[in-house]
Amino acid sequence: MTEKTYDVVIIGAGAAGIQAAIHASRKKTDVLMLGRIENSALYTAHIENYAFLDGVRAGRDLLETGLAQVKRFGTEVSPEDVLLIAPQDGLFHLELESGGKVAARTIIFAMGVSKRKLGVPGEKEFAGRGVSYCVDCDANFYRGATVAVAGNRSAAVDGALTLLGYADKVYLVTRGLDISTNLMKHLQESTVEIIEKNWIKAIDGENAVTTLRLENGDSLDVDGVFIELGSKSAIELATQAGVQLDMETFKYIDVNRRQETNIPGIYAAGDIAGPPFQIAKAVGEGCVAGMAAATYAGKLKRRELKT
Repeated sequence: MTEKTYDVVIIGAGAAGIQAAIHASRKKTDVLMLGRIENSALYTAHIENYAFLDGVRAGRDLLETGLAQVKRFGTEVSPEDVLLIAPQDGLFHLELESGGKVAARTIIFAMGVSKRKLGVPGEKEFAGRGVSYCVDCDANFYRGATVAVAGNRSAAVDGALTLLGYADKVYLVTRGLDISTNLMKHLQESTVEIIEKNWIKAIDGENAVTTLRLENGDSLDVDGVFIELGSKSAIELATQAGVQLDMETFKYIDVNRRQETNIPGIYAAGDIAGPPFQIAKAVGEGCVAGMAAATYAGKLKRRELKT
């Protein structure tokens, strides 16, 4: 990719990034969207709680449709990651994984949060077919089912307790719980079956998950497993550019109602801007960020013409 200055560079090709690209492009700005749709958490999800879509839809299909839309509106798309961001001379200079460099008048961070993986056989193969990383997103698909949650901290326990409202049977597989006394009390008073000092060795099935093989040699017959190991965020890239994080958790980018960060010209939308991790929120924030970034870039260009 040759050196070029874009009005808006969007980092991330999930729901927030795609929606931001659509709105920014329609304001007649030069837009570059960086990232791969398969890296989005939506790619392996199934959606039934998004307005105007009847029935269950595959997240992959929605992303592929969105990708075609942004290209039709004129967004340039490149499946690259960003290695470095350096503000200089009123622009943001980005170094890409290919070695290429681009400049941006504005940046929208929309790369979401990458869920930590178990790294066991069957996990990748059954993603979206019994392996899930979001209880809030997928619990409804397991009504009357038997499910397991893998994790050691509060996210796993909260997930297991939430699933009790949907599934008939809930297991919690953990090497050892690191949670508050109050949360432990709630867990022990619930019907969640805790399998301690153990871990998942492999995930088996045919068309969907049917069995979890554990490290101690036991196995669990389940219809699905939720991996709740926390998030591995792309926050480092944002903080590199001087962006402030939320003061409560320091896990997400702090934004205002216009999706603006503390750095003029830098915006954030979607999961990286904090929960709830829902497609509707990501799309809404992407819309706001795309319009705001394009408007700001237009002001900068007009100012440049006057000087």
